[in-house]
Amino acid sequence: MTAFLVSLAILIGGYFIYGYIVERVIGIDPARTTPAYTLRDGIDFVPMPTWKVFLIQFLNIAGLGPIFGAIMGIMFGPAAFLWIVFGTIFAGAVHDFVSAMISLRSGGISLPEIVGNELGSTIKNVMRGFSLLLLILVGTVFVVSPAQLIAGMTPDWMTETIWVAVILGYYFLATALPIDKLIGNLYPLFGVALLFMALGLMFVMLFGDVTIPDGFAQGLGSRRADSVPVFPMMFVSIACGAISGFHATQSPMMARCLKNERMARPVFYGAMVAEGIVALIWAAATIAFTGGYEGLSEYMANGGTAGSLVKDISMSWLGAVGGVLAIIGVIAAPISTGDTAFRSARLILADFLHLSQTKVLRRFMLCVPVFLAGVGLMMIDFNVLWRYFAWCNQTLAVFTLWACSVWLARRGKAYIITVVPAMFMTCVSISYLLCAPRPEGLGLPYQFAVGAGCAAAVIILGLFVRWKMSLSRIQLPDEA
Repeated sequence: MTAFLVSLAILIGGYFIYGYIVERVIGIDPARTTPAYTLRDGIDFVPMPTWKVFLIQFLNIAGLGPIFGAIMGIMFGPAAFLWIVFGTIFAGAVHDFVSAMISLRSGGISLPEIVGNELGSTIKNVMRGFSLLLLILVGTVFVVSPAQLIAGMTPDWMTETIWVAVILGYYFLATALPIDKLIGNLYPLFGVALLFMALGLMFVMLFGDVTIPDGFAQGLGSRRADSVPVFPMMFVSIACGAISGFHATQSPMMARCLKNERMARPVFYGAMVAEGIVALIWAAATIAFTGGYEGLSEYMANGGTAGSLVKDISMSWLGAVGGVLAIIGVIAAPISTGDTAFRSARLILADFLHLSQTKVLRRFMLCVPVFLAGVGLMMIDFNVLWRYFAWCNQTLAVFTLWACSVWLARRGKAYIITVVPAMFMTCVSISYLLCAPRPEGLGLPYQFAVGAGCAAAVIILGLFVRWKMSLSRIQLPDEA
């Protein structure tokens, strides 16, 4: 219990202390007019109340990530607690906040434009394709998984295929309609439900007859029965609970709705810290409910899944209310992530084609190919899709962090806040690609893979330092 409380305190303190430091590095200007007003179109650029923007951003980046990711991550052992806490504060929240601020000061541009503006036109084109692939993967994954769950809870004639069609229909509307219609009205409700469920579990752990066996006394080594190493596997498994490249595709969407820069830290840094808290709660609840790492391994070995564990914990600790919240958590949460993934894909295409989105026909023109690609990906085995999504997700964070570092360096700001996590995630991403078993990786020897990942991070740092030394002494204005 002590480790959980300390971790929770550090996360909350991280928002107020390190979040403030990052805010000062960026230099918030409350007098600057945001794109929500300068480019207001009633479709994507819509001024919205800050509380609503926060809840939408939270649900956009959360979904099932801090729940399933935390459950899969805690299987590696107590190292998961450390990564959730420090990864959130020093990597994930910085990643989300800085990328959002770049978008905010560049007319609400999407992620590929952000990365391309800083790393070059070639990288921009690569990022356009890479981001679209990730977003369509996310949308596809979060069509199949909730459809399977709903089909198992409804009459036999309501098959998985029918629910896939229903969810896709909703996704199409959420992607094409103005953001303050479906998303603006539904997301705050689901966001509150997701937070309420997490806080309910925390209340049970704090005041109920519950023991949290954190296991730090036995070291930080892997506790998985198959001895899969903590590095880099755990850092890819947890993803959204600490840092996720997918978040940077969502931040520009809310940057187009923010009324004032002074609310950027509460919305973007704050939403990531809130997600970290949710992940921490679910990691602790998982290990407490199953009685320890051996109990968790036994639960999974007996046919248990992350989804079934969510349901068992919620209904056991929260009763009937927990059952309803569990349904929202494992069905509504992924759906809320899938629709914004497809919406972000539309925005990326619109930025690439310089195509105004004020007319509904133009929005439909971009939605159709995006959804056709998603339907095509549904023909691939779900487990294969998920593995590629996980690696693509963290690799996107690498590109984003290096682009943020360049943006800060051009303006003479303390780029170390993004360079350090950029180096770490570079090592994670490359090491995983090299040592992960086929087909998601190359299956190379572990020591070689980690060594190559570290070497790649150092080489890229050297290139960055060399570029920084060649920069002119003239600094660019913040809004450039």
